[in-house]
Amino acid sequence: MKLWQKDNTDTAAMVERFTVGNDCDFDMLLAKYDVLGSLAHTAMLKEVGLISAEAYNQIELGLNGILNEIEEGKFSIEAGVEDIHSQVEILLTKRIGDAGKMIHSGRSRNDQIAVDLKLFLKDKVLDIKKHVEGLFEILLGLSETHKDKLLPGYTHLQIAMPSSFGLWFGAYAESLVDDLEMLAAVYAVVNKNPLGSGAGYGSSFPLDRNLTTQKLHFKTLHHNVVYAQISRGKTEKLLAMALSSIAATLGKLAMDVCLYLSQNFGFISFPASLTTGSSIMPHKKNPDIFELVRAKSARVQAIPNELTLLTNNLPSGYHRDMQLTKEILFPAIAQVESCLEILCFALPQIEIKDDILDDEKYKYLFSVEAVNKLVNNGMPFRDAYQQIGNDIENGEFEFKDFNISQHSLHGSMGNLQHAAIRQEMTQVLAKFQ
Repeated sequence: MKLWQKDNTDTAAMVERFTVGNDCDFDMLLAKYDVLGSLAHTAMLKEVGLISAEAYNQIELGLNGILNEIEEGKFSIEAGVEDIHSQVEILLTKRIGDAGKMIHSGRSRNDQIAVDLKLFLKDKVLDIKKHVEGLFEILLGLSETHKDKLLPGYTHLQIAMPSSFGLWFGAYAESLVDDLEMLAAVYAVVNKNPLGSGAGYGSSFPLDRNLTTQKLHFKTLHHNVVYAQISRGKTEKLLAMALSSIAATLGKLAMDVCLYLSQNFGFISFPASLTTGSSIMPHKKNPDIFELVRAKSARVQAIPNELTLLTNNLPSGYHRDMQLTKEILFPAIAQVESCLEILCFALPQIEIKDDILDDEKYKYLFSVEAVNKLVNNGMPFRDAYQQIGNDIENGEFEFKDFNISQHSLHGSMGNLQHAAIRQEMTQVLAKFQ
């Protein structure tokens, strides 16, 4: 049964299978939001006089019953029912009679799915924000805990200059601040109500769009009904870009972890319970979770491009192409959440090796420190550079005077600026309220 089906028409089974696809699976994630949208819409219909108080009472009772079933995991989309909107209306009508047929007045499935998506994505943005905030706290805490432990810095994968675990962990904490800036901007877009736009051209019914905005706890609404429709696709793409930014941070962190775990580096380790083994090599302890974070993060970064290719050449108005945005974006949201969760679980268990820089291969790591010492003693920089370079070439270089406290530059290893980074995060988090 389809809401648009006439008595004298039918759709070929092959056409139905192709057009519906696996959309109902993703619609189950929207079930709660579809009912909440219908509750707000019908409450508004009562307020503007399009349905009676008696009919509304029946509708409200019926919809709340369906909502309870959804929350208890007892709801499903029946075979042959096209989508979540159809299932809710059909089920409601079966239970309360003709009053159930009134809930679609002034609506189209186009603005139903638009508001369902906005409500769903709004919740998901807040969930991701919470996960990112948790990972930020872990990274900043690790930065403080291990601020005095030295780590070799690399450029071009060549030994470069002294760094520290305080710098390394703190860098990724601050990276998440910028990622949340992007997510906060998306939250402002998601927090707008498209309901009442109908098929994209409004309605001659006296609908009160401000009232549904208030009832659904949106900050504001999409004022232009055409834009309310064409914001679909754009909203998903903007969120995908924010997810991509978070994924880029997670992927780079995971790559560092994989590198630092390898025996050739050996800077860090994890308990055996966080690693996997080999079927033929009994010594192996593989960083599979971090490799999968790296891989999943790479896939998420492809999503904005996929959504761009899907939506770019469409004119205004609704097109069935938009159905596919769900199957592109929803798994990406789940991937980012799973990566954040596993990192929040694993990173607090990290173990840091002491005295890494005592290894002979890192003695040239201090060449810049030696140059700077000569400069501080009055030698011109270029002369100091030449002298230390010659000492290295002649095998005469030695430097034992490194002191982390000398690196007091704003944001360097002796001055990590944790308070300033935390203040930045606090300011960003306030944008979600």
